[in-house]
Amino acid sequence: MKKQLRKPVLLLLTVAILVATTGGYYLSTGKTPEQRYKLQTVEKGELNQSVSANGTLNPVILVNVGTQVSGTVKKLYVDFNSKVAQGQILMELDDALFSAQVKQSQANVASAAATLDLADANEARARKLFAQEYISQQDLDTSVQAKKAAQAQLQTSRAQLDRDKANLAYSVIRSPVSGVVVARNIDIGQTVAASFQTPTLFQIAQDLSKMQIDSSFAEADIGNIRVGQTVRFNVDAFPNRSFTAEVKQLRLNPTTVQNVVTYDVVIAVDNPEKILLPGMTAYVSIIVAQRHDALLVPNAALRYKPSDPASAKPDEKRDAGKRKQDAYSGTIYVLRNGKPMAVAVTLGITDNRNTEIVSGELKVGDQLIIADVQASDTTSTNGSGPRMRLF
Repeated sequence: MKKQLRKPVLLLLTVAILVATTGGYYLSTGKTPEQRYKLQTVEKGELNQSVSANGTLNPVILVNVGTQVSGTVKKLYVDFNSKVAQGQILMELDDALFSAQVKQSQANVASAAATLDLADANEARARKLFAQEYISQQDLDTSVQAKKAAQAQLQTSRAQLDRDKANLAYSVIRSPVSGVVVARNIDIGQTVAASFQTPTLFQIAQDLSKMQIDSSFAEADIGNIRVGQTVRFNVDAFPNRSFTAEVKQLRLNPTTVQNVVTYDVVIAVDNPEKILLPGMTAYVSIIVAQRHDALLVPNAALRYKPSDPASAKPDEKRDAGKRKQDAYSGTIYVLRNGKPMAVAVTLGITDNRNTEIVSGELKVGDQLIIADVQASDTTSTNGSGPRMRLF
C-alpha cells in the first residue's frame, strides 16, 4: 500500500518543483528598461578635435659636406657626434698631385713673364727703329702683337695657377657651419671621386636644440590645419612622455600615391634637452578645434539602433524620422518615462570618443541608450535554463 502511494507523491512533488522553478526563471527574466539597456548620462565638458599622422624628426638645418676634387682620404679629424666649429678641418685628401700641379703652374707663370719681358723689349726697340725708318710699319705691328700675346699668355698662366691653388685648398675639407657631425661616410684610405656628382662625406646638424617634424597629412585633414596651431606628439623612445610643438609650414606641393593625396606639414620642435634625435618616428596629433562646456554624448549612442524600432517613439517636438540626415545631424535614443525615445540632434566636433551636440531636445542628466543588452542576455542564457532530473 505504501509503495502504491509513493509514486503519485513523487510525481506531484516533481511537477510542483518544475512549475515553481520554471515560473521563477521566467519571472526573473522580466527586466526593467534600465536593466534592458546600457545607459550613459549626458554631461558637459571640454572637447578637443584633432587630426593625426606620423612623421620623422629632423634637424632644422642639415648640411651635406662634400668635395669638389677627387682623391684618397689621408687624414680624418672628426667622427660621429663630434662638435665642430665653422671653418674647422674635417679631413684631408692626399695632396701630392695638387701640389705638383701648383708647382708646374708656377713655372708656367715664370716662363710667361719672361716671354712678356722679351716681347716688351722687342716692341720698344721696334718703335725706335721705326722712328728712324729702319723698319716698316708691318714689322712694328708684329712686335706690338707679340707683346699682347705674351701678356695674354701670362694672364692664362696666372689663372691656371689660381685654379691649381684652389684645388690644393679643396683637398682640405672644412666645416661650412658650426654643429654636430651626425654622419660620416668615408674612412682613411678610401678614394672619393667627384667627376660626375659631389659625394657626401659628412652630414652636420647645425643645431639639435631646434628640430622639426616632417609629416604627411591627408587632403581631408589639411583644410583644418593652420600655421601656429598647437601640436602634441610622442616618440617610441619615451612612450610615457608627451611633447608639444607648433605647426611651422604647410607645403603646397602635394604627394599622390595610388590616388591618395597628402601634403607635407612641417612642425617646429624645441629640443632644449637634446633627447630627441634625428630620424625618430613621431606620432603627431594636431588640435584643430576646441570646445569648452560643450554638451557631450558618447559616439556609441550615435551608432546605437534599437532592436525593436517600433518601441522607440520619436520626440513629439522633433520627429527624427522626418529630418533629413547628413554629416552634421544624427539620432540618439533617450530613456524617458521608462521608454526609449528617438531624439534628432545637430552634431558639432568630435574626438572619436565623444561628440558635441549643438542643438536638439537634450539636456544634462538625460539617460542615453548606448547598447541593447537584452539580446546579449538572451544569447548568454539560451539553453542554460533550469533542468530537472526525472527519476
